[in-house]
Amino acid sequence: MAALAARTRLGYSLGSFVTGAFGTVPGLLLLPYLTDTMAVPGAVAGIIVLVPKAWDVLFNPFAGTLSDADLARRGSRRRFLLFGGIGVAILFAAMFAGPDLGAVPVDAGYVVLAFFLCATAFAFFQVPFNALPAELTDSYDERTKLTSWRIGVLAIAILVSGAGAPAITDGIGGAAGYRVMGVVIGLIILGGALGVFFGIRGAPVGAVRPETVGWRELVSTIRAWRPFRWLLGVYFIQALGIATLLAGVSYAARHVLGDPSLQKFLFAGFVGPALLMMPVWPRIGTRWGKLFGFRAASIAFAVALVGLLGARVFPIWVSFCLVALAGVGYAGIQVFPLAILPDLISAEEERTGGTRAGVAAGVWTASETLGLALGPGLFGLVLTAGGYVSSVDGLATQPSSAVTAILLGFTLLPAVLVVCGIPLLRKSVLEVRA
Repeated sequence: MAALAARTRLGYSLGSFVTGAFGTVPGLLLLPYLTDTMAVPGAVAGIIVLVPKAWDVLFNPFAGTLSDADLARRGSRRRFLLFGGIGVAILFAAMFAGPDLGAVPVDAGYVVLAFFLCATAFAFFQVPFNALPAELTDSYDERTKLTSWRIGVLAIAILVSGAGAPAITDGIGGAAGYRVMGVVIGLIILGGALGVFFGIRGAPVGAVRPETVGWRELVSTIRAWRPFRWLLGVYFIQALGIATLLAGVSYAARHVLGDPSLQKFLFAGFVGPALLMMPVWPRIGTRWGKLFGFRAASIAFAVALVGLLGARVFPIWVSFCLVALAGVGYAGIQVFPLAILPDLISAEEERTGGTRAGVAAGVWTASETLGLALGPGLFGLVLTAGGYVSSVDGLATQPSSAVTAILLGFTLLPAVLVVCGIPLLRKSVLEVRA
């Protein structure tokens, strides 16, 4: 198959502004928004962050089935990308625009409802977005290039939203800062949705295939699809670790490093090196193998976080060097599984003769969503175990046990989770080469 046009690669990659913003900002700011502007206890706040995304675990495969059916009828998934992206943009802004009704349970309930609806809209966008690489090209090398473009734009999206959102909330302050941030990030999400919708217009998207399989056949297929299951397990565990790290950034800046303004610099110091490494990791994978690269990235990430256990006594520049090393590892953790996934999907479709991209992407997205949801929930439990004091102004004095809990939850816990994924990296995930 001919090489994809640069316009198609860029157009597809712009969708990463949707996935990057939605995947980053709630995990970064929703927990402190609840604990430090609504006085929601840490464990309860963790549950609030978990529940809407846990719903997606059940709903994403269904969204994949609907996406496959629409592909068979219309020959394209673009409609799902457009309306799903618009829904995410509007509901994201609504999520941080709480009406301040004067009662913590009512205000928290509003956030749950808005986040629940936003997560549902996101499923309708992300499932077809993940399915597209297997349909845009059947070339192994072109998929790797497409993934590299996507991850490169994703790094930019994460940097812009992850550093920009805290800058807005810190600059304005209080609940008003979160409201303005929600609108700004919502506009970024909208721009990404429109970009991918128009960017892949005219591209060879979604050749019409047989109707998707039923649930029983799907379960049977996934059960027999060993390479996919290995890769899925790694991705889930590592997504959980990364989400736990992101949930702790705001708390670490304020209570471990002692300066709330460092939050945006911590995030930029993490994502900046990741952006620089995005084109490097595929070259490492080409020379020494994807499994070698994947393992090396995981180890670099874990070593950096273990080093950050000394953040309370290290000079600040040492901590930032370790944060940069974690970003280097993070880039590889993102690149390699997404480079392998389209090939596994294509091989399974060839084996069965039916559409698998949408459903496989739904299962994949459900796993990622669960990991990203459990991370803040897990960090919320860590806060509660450490005796963290919630407030409406974020100025409560924290006991030393809470500061220690924040440090461990920000460093050792995500390091252990990422390392736990390494034994699941089997040669079987690379058995297929299209």
